[in-house]
Amino acid sequence: MLDSILSYSKMFHPKEGILLLRGKTKGGVVDVDGVVIPPGAIHGSGFSGFGWGMIPIDLSYVGVAHSHPSGYAVPSHEDLLHVTGKIMVIAGAPYHDESSLKIYDIHGEPLRFEVKEGGSSPADASSEWSPETGPE
Repeated sequence: MLDSILSYSKMFHPKEGILLLRGKTKGGVVDVDGVVIPPGAIHGSGFSGFGWGMIPIDLSYVGVAHSHPSGYAVPSHEDLLHVTGKIMVIAGAPYHDESSLKIYDIHGEPLRFEVKEGGSSPADASSEWSPETGPE
């Protein structure tokens, strides 16, 4: 899943890429186990989006991942207005590894995450994470 987000972000650079996150939530932990390319996604300089009306109903969607080609992986005001699901993942250029990813809750608060064997990445809303320095 990590490689999918990073590869997709690289593919659309210098435009933003956008993906749906599929997984499950249990006990405040979001476990992401896959990504879906939204049909009809729009990729632009400084924005990306898709129409939810084109997405089949699927209760396994837990959030959205998108890229910030600027490398500044902090949610913008626009990101916070359109956040969907439990978490938002932002991949900041140059998209090398998990240090390029930042995860936030629906209020823009940073979350701690770990990459598990097999590629799933749970996010724990009770943990502290600094978007500038990483785990505290």
